[in-house]
Amino acid sequence: MRPAPTAAEPMALDELSHRLAERGHVFVDSGATQALLRSLAPLSDWARFTASWDDMPVDTFMADGGRYRRRRYAVFAADATGIKRQAHQPHYQGREYNTLNGGIARWFEPVSESVASGESLQTVLRFCHALFGGLAPNTPRWHIELHQFRIEAAAGENGRPTPEGMHRDGVDYVLVLLMRRINIASGTTTIHSPDGEDLGSFTLTQPFDATFIDDHRVYHGVTPVEPIDAEQPAYRDVLVVTFRALVD
Repeated sequence: MRPAPTAAEPMALDELSHRLAERGHVFVDSGATQALLRSLAPLSDWARFTASWDDMPVDTFMADGGRYRRRRYAVFAADATGIKRQAHQPHYQGREYNTLNGGIARWFEPVSESVASGESLQTVLRFCHALFGGLAPNTPRWHIELHQFRIEAAAGENGRPTPEGMHRDGVDYVLVLLMRRINIASGTTTIHSPDGEDLGSFTLTQPFDATFIDDHRVYHGVTPVEPIDAEQPAYRDVLVVTFRALVD
């Protein structure tokens, strides 16, 4: 297995773009991610943004019967004029992308308007638009889906960040951004080529650790998480943002 490429030092947007175009996936450590985002805005409401993960309903669409995932969802559209939130709608994946939960329209509770319009989330969206738009300059419009995930672990029930296993999301590009990791072990991200070659693995451990993925080129999955201290709350909070090109 070859280790996944890492970014131990600050980088510019064009360097991240180059790495993603070259490799199809890039892990970016906390410090580098913060520097990239703060180059757009100061993220003054980040603490409030992080706290919004504490008020999320259980995902009731888990075909494995699990109650370990909490979730909120929102849809945006981006074009040359900016990024705009869209009317609330269901999340849908075909079973070719999600063998566990795909094939049905899943209505999740919406991301609150205060979070969706807040400085931190808007900065993340603007950064993704700049990065992914730069990789696909002939794409005039993007469909953006945003997921707040909390994966909980408890004694006797590990949490499964990707219960569908190694997968693609059926989009063009993906950001996975770690918000918090409390009292859990494991949760290792693995990256594979479409033919199954192991391209590396890494673990998001610090807030702002991130991975950027070209969904056409690689598959990804995350190992189950388990509590370190079974008597205490244990969870992994992530923000997932996907971009899919809209063509006329």
